[in-house]
Amino acid sequence: QVQLVESGGGLVQAGGSRRLSCVASTRIFSLYGVNWFRQAPGKEREFVAAISGSGNITHYSDSVKGRFTISRDNAKNTVYLQMNSLKPEDTATYFCNAKTGGASSWGQGTQVTVSS
Repeated sequence: QVQLVESGGGLVQAGGSRRLSCVASTRIFSLYGVNWFRQAPGKEREFVAAISGSGNITHYSDSVKGRFTISRDNAKNTVYLQMNSLKPEDTATYFCNAKTGGASSWGQGTQVTVSS
């Protein structure tokens, strides 16, 4: 099972930007599709963005489309989530999820707080 470590969270003002990183402990990272999810207090975990193993296919939730960009650098075993035009409703713990075949791994999450 691959281990995932997220970083980059913190406090940001509305309208600002933040870049999250997810580093994976595997030598075959390109075989993993990676998703970002988020969970706000009292709410269910929701899908944010996804990227294929090669990085040529991406998908976004409607709530972040046009503001967030997911990308990856397989040489660094890292997936990024660039978040622009942040809104208070983007406040949540952001989780990285990697999947290949029947295996799925989650990171511990990184907190993003957007102040109005």
